Amino acid sequence: MTGVSHHFGETSRPPVLDGIDLAVAPGEFVCLLGASGCGKSTLLALVAGLDQPTAGTVEVPAGSPALMFQEPALFPWLTAGANVELALRLRGVPRNQRRAEALRLLSLVRLEDAHAKRVHELSGGMRQRVALARALAQEGELLLMDEPFAALDAITRDVLHEELTRIWSETGRAVLFVTHNVREAVRLGQRVVLLSSRPGRIAREWTVDIPHPRRIEDPDVSRLSLEITDHLRTEIARHGH
Repeated sequence: MTGVSHHFGETSRPPVLDGIDLAVAPGEFVCLLGASGCGKSTLLALVAGLDQPTAGTVEVPAGSPALMFQEPALFPWLTAGANVELALRLRGVPRNQRRAEALRLLSLVRLEDAHAKRVHELSGGMRQRVALARALAQEGELLLMDEPFAALDAITRDVLHEELTRIWSETGRAVLFVTHNVREAVRLGQRVVLLSSRPGRIAREWTVDIPHPRRIEDPDVSRLSLEITDHLRTEIARHGH
């Protein structure tokens, strides 16, 4: 995106986003970080095409980006496999190929035995894995993730960090991952982009030169997280949020 600004309602009001220039390279994992209300989710919605910027341009790779939310948003009357197959049907995959492809994607997220299970039979972490498999079924080159692990307990979140890193490595998808958790951003991303608060502007970027696998408690992750947290606190204090 180039020169992207966005207002809600009248343009005479302060913008939510102001002058955003951001590029995500093919296969890159970028984490977007900032305080609540800084416009992270709005930026993701613009990339997803759910809204149009007030100013500037947004360009995405061929094929619509896949979007994964904080809530799994699965259809409770369908099985895990049927939820994934629905995305395949909407993509135009022939009916006789959908089951095998859904099983492949569920296997990729380590849920091959959950194909016939209903949503209420799955734990929170398992539901998010199904949601991830469904997002991967859309086959876009860019995966947009809006705080997908925020509602999970620490142990489940830690496991899914490992799984997401593995899946990203295996699929080669580009990922734009929104979070307010600094350590999560450093653990996952190749690059961390910090947004200022109201209006959202890119305040600073960090390249994360820490080899995978990473863990939350790794000393290098902790050091960089503390540095980024100091900048985040400065931005919050500067804007009063």
